[in-house]
Amino acid sequence: MTLDKPTQGTTSEECAARVMETVPLVMRFIRADMRAHSAAFLSIPQLRSLAFINRNPGASLSDLAEHLGVTSATASATIERLVQRNFVERIADPQERRRVLLNLTEEGKLQLKQSQDQTRAHITDLLQGLTPEQISNIEEGLTLLKNVFEQTEIKSP
Repeated sequence: MTLDKPTQGTTSEECAARVMETVPLVMRFIRADMRAHSAAFLSIPQLRSLAFINRNPGASLSDLAEHLGVTSATASATIERLVQRNFVERIADPQERRRVLLNLTEEGKLQLKQSQDQTRAHITDLLQGLTPEQISNIEEGLTLLKNVFEQTEIKSP
């Protein structure tokens, strides 16, 4: 395994380019790995839906559609399959009768957790060859990156 080393004088522009190069690579790995563990059970859009609803309990169908980058009809079909499998429950919004709120069922939470745990174990295996200092550097960098991007998240009232 070759490790590209950043230079001391890296600019924010160079760092941004590295983020754009690295994050998609990591996400492709995570998606493929989670899909491999759930191949017979869930599609990538279904896994992404479960993860989104887990992070955003009570999200609407349009929130999910926006997250997935699909139409509301496509998101609705995805949710229907997850509801039929007892992974997601739809609840009518008490304030807005035409709006539906989405939540994971206990079974849905378990399915997502199992898939995430298996992928986390696979990533752990990949990181085994790194030194404690390299692991610490990755952790520090990811913490900084998370802090920067958490500020960009739109929080619902």
